[in-house]
Amino acid sequence: MIYCGIDWAERTHDVALVDDTGTLVAKRHITDDAAGYKLLLELLAEHGDTEETPIPVAIETSRGLLVAVLRTGKRKVYAINPLAAARYRDRHSVSRKKSDPGDALVLANILRTDMHAHRPLPDDSDLGRAIAVLARAQQDALWNRQQLANQLRSLLREYYPAALDAFATWTNGLCRPEARELLKTAPTPTRAARLTRTQLQAALKRAGRKRGIAAEADRIRDIFRAEWAHQPPLVEEALGKQMLALLMQLDAACTAADQLAEAVEDAFPQHPDAEILLSFPGLGIQLAARILAEIGDDRTRFADARGLKAYAGASPITRASGKKSSITRRWVKNDRLNHAGYLWAFAAPNGSPGAKAHYRRRRDEHGDWHAAALRNLFNRMLGQLYHCLQRRELFDERTAFPTELATAA
Repeated sequence: MIYCGIDWAERTHDVALVDDTGTLVAKRHITDDAAGYKLLLELLAEHGDTEETPIPVAIETSRGLLVAVLRTGKRKVYAINPLAAARYRDRHSVSRKKSDPGDALVLANILRTDMHAHRPLPDDSDLGRAIAVLARAQQDALWNRQQLANQLRSLLREYYPAALDAFATWTNGLCRPEARELLKTAPTPTRAARLTRTQLQAALKRAGRKRGIAAEADRIRDIFRAEWAHQPPLVEEALGKQMLALLMQLDAACTAADQLAEAVEDAFPQHPDAEILLSFPGLGIQLAARILAEIGDDRTRFADARGLKAYAGASPITRASGKKSSITRRWVKNDRLNHAGYLWAFAAPNGSPGAKAHYRRRRDEHGDWHAAALRNLFNRMLGQLYHCLQRRELFDERTAFPTELATAA
C-alpha cells in the first residue's frame, strides 16, 4: 500500500510517497499548473495508482484545481486540518524544524497510521457542488452588503442624520434602491433641503417604486426641510464625496447579492433534495440552498444524525475530568451551517405549531435563553432532516412533533 502526502502552496507543491513501513519511496517538487498536475498523476501511476486501486492522498485544503484533478475517478482525498498536521509533526521531531518536503512526508504518514480517524472529501454531485458555490457566494455578498451599509450609516450619522431619519421606516433601510437613489440625488443635507416634490417623486420612480410615491415624497421632503445641525460647508461637501464613493461600493454589493440570489433560485430547484428541504417549515429557497451547500448530497458523509448535529454545532459538548463535569455549547463547528440553522430555527415556529410548542417548552420548563432554545430546536429539526434525506421522505408535522401538537391543542 502506498500513501501520498502533498504540501500545497500558491505556486509549487511538494509530494511525498511512503509505503506500509513508512519508508519514503518517492518525492517530487511540482508546479501549480497543468504540467505539474500531469507530472503528479504520472508519479502516482508509476507506483501503482490505477482506476481500481487508487492511491489515497492527504492535503491541507479541500478546494482548488489541484484537489479537483486528484478527485477524478475513485481516488480518496483527505483534507487534513493544518492544526492537526502541526501536531503530527511533533511526533516525528522535537526540534521544531519545518520544511515543505517534511510536511508532505508528515501528511503521507498521517494516512499510513491514522487513515481510519480521518474522513475523505464527500462524493457530492456536480450540481450539489455548484449550488454550494452559489449559496456561499450569495451569503458572502449579503454579509459584505451589510458591512458596507453599516459603514455608510456610520458616515451619515456624522453629517446627514436627516437621511437616516427618512429611511428608518423602510425595510433594509440603506440597502433599498430608493434610499440609494435619493443619496445620489442629494449627497449632502443642504442639497436635500432644496429638493422639490417633483424631484423627489422622480427619484423614487427611477428607483422602481410603484405605489405611494406622492405621499412618500411629501414625507421625505418634510424631513429634509426640518431643522438639523450642519457641518461647515467645505467639510459637508467633502463628506458628501466620501459618501458617494462608499455608495458606489454598496450599489455593487447589492447588485451582486441580487444576481447571486437569482442564480440560486434557478439552480436549487433542479436538485433532487430540493423538495425534501423545502417541505420543512422555515426553509425557503435561499436558506435551504445554504443548508444543502454545507451538508452536501453524499449520504455516506455522516455515519448518523449525531455526526451531522456535531458538525453543525447544534448538539452540546461534555467536558468531564475527575469530579468535574460541564455541558456547554460546541465552539468547533461549521459556522455557515450554524448560522443558517439559527435562521431556520428562528423562522420554523411561525409555520409549525409543534416547533413553536417545542420552543416554548424549552423557554418555560427548562429555563433556556432564547439562543439556547433555538439551538435545541435546530438540533431536533436537523435530526428530522437527516431522517427524511436518508429515507427520501417529506416533512410531516404529526410525525415530527406528536407530543407538542397534543399540548398545543
